Amino acid sequence: MGQGTSSCSNEICKHTAEGHSIVISKKHEDFTSFLPDECLAKVFGSLGSHDRNSCSLVCKRWRAVDSESRYRLVLLAPCEMSQSLPALLSRFSSVSVLSLKCSRKLLSINDFAFSHIPVLLVSLKKLKLKGCIDISDDGLQAFSLHRPPFLSKLSFASCGFGVRGLNSLITNCPSLQHLTLKRLRKLDAHITTLKTLIVCRSSGNWDKVLQSLQASITSVSEIQMENVQMGDAGLIAISSSCPYLQVLQLSRTTDCTDDGLSAVANSCKNLRKVHIDAWSRFGGRTIGDEGLLTIANHCSRLQELVLMGVHLSVSSLTVLASNCRELERLAICNADSVGDPEMALIAEKFSALKKLCIKNCPISEPGIEAIGSGCPNLVKLKVKRCRGISQESIKKLKMQRSWLVVSIDAGPIIDHRWISSPQPKARLIRTVHNLKASKSLPRARSRPKTGFQSDSSIRPTQLFWPNEQIPSGPNFIFRLSSEPGRSSAHLPCGTIRMRARVESGAVTHGAAI
Repeated sequence: MGQGTSSCSNEICKHTAEGHSIVISKKHEDFTSFLPDECLAKVFGSLGSHDRNSCSLVCKRWRAVDSESRYRLVLLAPCEMSQSLPALLSRFSSVSVLSLKCSRKLLSINDFAFSHIPVLLVSLKKLKLKGCIDISDDGLQAFSLHRPPFLSKLSFASCGFGVRGLNSLITNCPSLQHLTLKRLRKLDAHITTLKTLIVCRSSGNWDKVLQSLQASITSVSEIQMENVQMGDAGLIAISSSCPYLQVLQLSRTTDCTDDGLSAVANSCKNLRKVHIDAWSRFGGRTIGDEGLLTIANHCSRLQELVLMGVHLSVSSLTVLASNCRELERLAICNADSVGDPEMALIAEKFSALKKLCIKNCPISEPGIEAIGSGCPNLVKLKVKRCRGISQESIKKLKMQRSWLVVSIDAGPIIDHRWISSPQPKARLIRTVHNLKASKSLPRARSRPKTGFQSDSSIRPTQLFWPNEQIPSGPNFIFRLSSEPGRSSAHLPCGTIRMRARVESGAVTHGAAI
């Protein structure tokens, strides 16, 4: 009884450098205090955005480590944040990738706050602005005068500045290599270090812009022009100022023809990727077989070719196969001149081809069979909106090339059983809404007066003809009327093909395909 009981101590004693003793309870001990800041930063780096934001509020040390280890910052500014932006960027001084997304309807970031970004983020490498309509040319000029040394990539979309600010940026940013412009006004500047130029839906005459580059040789290796006003003059300027060009994408450029594309092919012989979406105004000239022949003759390193709406011939495909032996990816879309003979040529000549996409071309079963027996290195085939494709040819191809990845979206695929066998009592009818009833057909009367309200709630409707006037044929299209007073089916917006079955003179709509 006189002996004292011993118990485990729940307290530990730590000595400071001054010789003082600090008693810490084990129940409240912070084990992360023994972790170096570098290890704690690694842990934060593996967390999601929400969890990491929560961790930064735990203590001052965690907040400091989180601030110093953030290298990417995305700011969504639906309201005014010019006053808070300097303090926010001062906290995350190590950020190298900054994205500012503002509301185009509200004041978000002004010139003064934007111009101080290079001072607060000295390691900035990539900057993306979207919807910053309150940043003007003066703000861009003040930003560029700080000459950010590491800024290499700029992306602007739906902003309010124009020519003068962009000129200042390109002149004063020594490391700038990539520039992306979307929905902006034209650019007029001398570009010397730029490597990538992407212009999308930006107004102005881009022929003059590109002609301003002809005075000097640039290091641009990739140019993408989409929905812009540009013609052969711009392509000729590209051919003379961008000899190192490797990627060229032209999508719905207004006045580009074979002459401009031939000029690019004659000068830029290092082209690896070419994407062309041919388009002309009022039936004028566009890019076609002649331009493709020039590319085939001069660009032997071509690896990827995408052609949309480009008229092709067997001769141009033959030259392409013989000269561009490294071609691995080929896509042909909306080309009425590409049929089964062209598919047979592709299967026979393009031995290095790995990926092939055919969209909206008049090919049929012989063309698919040719691909199945040719193209030894083909790993992926995509066929879309080619109505001549049958179910049998698809099954045969999959059995013949089991390792081949086949993606088929052929629209209303023909089933040859309807053609080879006698017409049964029940026949398939494809219906398309928003089209008036043909005058050559008898008017149908509807009972009861119910229709299709949506894709998820479809109610059956019966339409009746006299027995001797029932339309026949597996591909017959019954056109529903949408005029008042006529029988109609209320379908949702967009073209929706429905299945109908003809039995004893009645057409009963089924489920949506």
